[in-house]
Amino acid sequence: MDTIFAQATAPGKAGVAIVRLSGPRAWQAVSELSGPLPAPRRVALRTIAGPEGVLDEGLVLIFEEGASFTGEKVAELQLHGSTAVVEAVLKVLSDMEELRSAEPGEFTRRALENGCLDLAQVEGLADLIDAETEAQRKQAQRVLAGELGEKAEAWRRDLIRAAALIEATIDFADEEVPTDVTPEVLSLLHDVRNGLSREAAGVGIAERVRQGFEVAIVGAPNVGKSSLLNALAGREAAITSEVAGTTRDVIEVRMDLAGLPVTVLDTAGLRDTDDVVETIGVERARERAAVADLRVFLVFLGEAPAFPPGPKDIVRVSKADVVGEAAGRVSAETGYGLTDLVAEISGKLSDMLGRSSVATRERHRIALERAMDFLDAANQVLTERGDMEVAAEEIRSAIRALESLVGRVDVEMLLDDIFASFCIGK
Repeated sequence: MDTIFAQATAPGKAGVAIVRLSGPRAWQAVSELSGPLPAPRRVALRTIAGPEGVLDEGLVLIFEEGASFTGEKVAELQLHGSTAVVEAVLKVLSDMEELRSAEPGEFTRRALENGCLDLAQVEGLADLIDAETEAQRKQAQRVLAGELGEKAEAWRRDLIRAAALIEATIDFADEEVPTDVTPEVLSLLHDVRNGLSREAAGVGIAERVRQGFEVAIVGAPNVGKSSLLNALAGREAAITSEVAGTTRDVIEVRMDLAGLPVTVLDTAGLRDTDDVVETIGVERARERAAVADLRVFLVFLGEAPAFPPGPKDIVRVSKADVVGEAAGRVSAETGYGLTDLVAEISGKLSDMLGRSSVATRERHRIALERAMDFLDAANQVLTERGDMEVAAEEIRSAIRALESLVGRVDVEMLLDDIFASFCIGK
C-alpha cells in the first residue's frame, strides 16, 4: 500500500496540530524530518526540518505494525497549530517519493481492511465524530467498542453449531444416527431468532438518538407555542405576535435537552380557517404532530387540547403569568414551569432509550430481518418436512446475513458512501 498522510486535527489556527502518516514508509518519512525516532508509543521532542531548514519543534510518536489504529506502521507529528507550520510540513511530505495525501476516511478504511475494526465499528466511529449530545456519545461509544460485532459473532457461533449438527446428519444419512439433532437445532434457531428480534425492535429508537427526537408543540392560535419554543431555545427562533395565525409553517429548532438530541417543532395554531395558506399550515401541523415522538399540548385555562393526547404526551396550561402559577402550568414570559417541563420531556424520552439497541442504522435492521427470515424458513422446513439439506442452506444464508452486518461480506458497494462522510485525516 501507499504511505498516506494528512492533518488529523481540524484545520485552522490552534494550540496543537497533528499530522498523521500510515503505511510502509511512515517511519522513514518522519525520520527524514526529525532524525532518530523514539521507541514505539513513546513521545520525544524533536526539531522538524525540511530541505530548506527548520519547520517547527514538536513531538514525534510512532506505532508498530499491528499495534496501531490502521494496523500499519503509523507515525504522528504533534506540531504547533499554526496554519503556516502545518502547510509547510504537508508540502515537504508531498514531495517525498511513495507518499500521498490521504482521501476522506482512508485511515479508517485501512483499519477495516486490516481487520482492526468491523464495519459496525466504523459506523460507530463516524457517529462518535458527529455526536453532539451525551446520549449520542454513549451510543456511539457502545458501537465503536464492538458490542454489535460481539452479538453478531455469538449468534453466528450458534448458527454454525446448528448447521454442523444438520450436516452431520446428512453425512450419515445411510447410517443409523444415535441421536435426533432436530430438538437442539430448533432450540438454537429459536434463541438466535429471539435475540435478532429484540435487536431489530430497538433500531428505531437508536436511530432517533443518532438523528434526534422530535417534540411537537401543539395548540390553538395565540396560546404561546412560539414563545415557548423561544424560551426552550434561549433565543428568538420563532416570530411571536398577538395576531392569530402568525405561524404558517412548521418551525424546527434543534437543541440539547438534558443530554438528548431533540428537535422541537413549533406548529401552526390548530383552528378552522378560510385562509388557504393558514389551512395548509394547520394540516402540516397535524401531520408533523402525529409522527412526532412526543407532543406538548398547550391549552388556555379551562380548555381541552385540540385533539386527544396520547398516553405519553404532555399537557400544560399556558400563560401562567396571567392566569396564576400552579402545577401543570407554564409561562414562557417568566420561565415558570419550564424546568419541570424540560425534566418531564427528557424523562419520557429517556424511558424510550431503554428499548434502544446497538444496531443503529437502517442497514443493520435490514440485515437482522433478512437473517430472521432465513431462520423462519429453516424452522418451517425442519418442523413441517424434516428436509435437512434445505434447512442447512437457509441457516447458511442467515449466517451470511449476519456477516454482512459487520462487513465481512456483501458490503463493498456501501464503503464509498460510508467513508465519504469522514473528514480527511480520520
